[in-house]
Amino acid sequence: MDHPYSPSSSDLLISEDLVPTRPPKAPGITTLDFNGLLRAPLRLYEDLADGCGGQVWPAGQVLASYLLRTKREELAHARILELGAGGGLVGLAVALGGELEHLLRITDQAPMLGLMQRNIVLNGLSQVVEASVLDWGAALDSAMPRPTVVLAADCVYFEPAFEPLIDTLGELLGEGVVCYFCFKKRRRADVRFMRAARREFLVREVGDDELKGAWGREGIYL
Repeated sequence: MDHPYSPSSSDLLISEDLVPTRPPKAPGITTLDFNGLLRAPLRLYEDLADGCGGQVWPAGQVLASYLLRTKREELAHARILELGAGGGLVGLAVALGGELEHLLRITDQAPMLGLMQRNIVLNGLSQVVEASVLDWGAALDSAMPRPTVVLAADCVYFEPAFEPLIDTLGELLGEGVVCYFCFKKRRRADVRFMRAARREFLVREVGDDELKGAWGREGIYL
């Protein structure tokens, strides 16, 4: 995927009633090894106290599994940045799954920062992964190294955030930069997001994943 409405952070703080309802989930640690793709399982502390990003969502699991199965060598040499990381599922799974040449950055809004940092420590990845605040639509930190790979999972769920997300992707993506973008289609507005993305970027849907039949039936796009 390759610009300006610029909301304040408070405009994009998402309440749980704006995503499909699930039974309340008590805070705690979830362990994932992606069917043996990780030698040491990923441990994620989930906590919804600061927003819906505080728990594991389906597209994050699909994207992490796909990257671990098919992109390890590419990612080992990449400068990786994750958008809307929540608790850090995708970025931390990638960091656990291979020897990375560069520091991997996971980002989200300020309320998620503590949870991201907690999960970095929980997995012993403090020397490999860094968490920081990145508000979609806001100016990027000029000191931040530009990524060659952008990861984004479950970032399509709140229509007012679509335009700033497109703007941020436009700032990050350019020649030689690829974004692995995965989301679960939940409403018609999600299709409008993809139409907007296709107007700005070269978008190719993953078609050769052996597990596409399973995640495709769940309405997940990659």
